[in-house]
Amino acid sequence: MTKQMPREMTAKEKPGQQMTAGQRAYEAKRAAKAGMSLEKWLATKEREAQAEVKAKQKAAELAATPAKKPGFFSRLMEKANKPL
Repeated sequence: MTKQMPREMTAKEKPGQQMTAGQRAYEAKRAAKAGMSLEKWLATKEREAQAEVKAKQKAAELAATPAKKPGFFSRLMEKANKPL
């Protein structure tokens, strides 16, 4: 069996250095279709990946915060809708 590197380690490396020739050709086609150079395309792709990571971290932080207590009228309506 081959030993694979963890995903975190490969994501921190520069994309141009870790790609095979086939992957580089594929990304070059996508960059041409978008009207960008390959380097600009890869930089944009890396920025989007970093923004996604930040968004996931922020969502995790928001999920970790305790829920806010319902307001006065919300509690009042909840009690009013309960069966006797």
